[in-house]
Amino acid sequence: MAVLLVQHGKSLRKEIDHERGLSDEGRIEVERIANAARDYRVKVSLIKHSGKKRARQSAEIFATVLNPPGGVVEASGLDPLDDVVAFARTIKKEQNIMIVGHLPFLELLTSYLVTGSTDYSVFRFQNGGIVCLEYDADTRSWILQWTLMPNIG
Repeated sequence: MAVLLVQHGKSLRKEIDHERGLSDEGRIEVERIANAARDYRVKVSLIKHSGKKRARQSAEIFATVLNPPGGVVEASGLDPLDDVVAFARTIKKEQNIMIVGHLPFLELLTSYLVTGSTDYSVFRFQNGGIVCLEYDADTRSWILQWTLMPNIG
């Protein structure tokens, strides 16, 4: 099965919104990526988010479009500087889950899952983009399966 990692959409500056919710541009980009994921028939059973406003709003947009049976839940351990190794141990390999969070956490988690270390950068996230990692039971390792990003080039 797979884990889909999503960096929240672009957010407002703290001076405009102290909780840093999604900007109009961020909302539009997340909607575009969510619709593209639906068009590619991406299925997720559950969406987890950090609880920060921009992550929650992004998760809700994805949920509206992808309609995961398990809905959307706030999860601990997804803040920018949380321990990726501890969080990685909580990932259930038998279901497709989407995790909406922040940098540097998501980049470090991706590195850890793919290489076993947080010392090697394997992917640069974009706000609103999806990185899909699939678990290969034969090799007992995670592989980068595909990505959907708001911007290429």
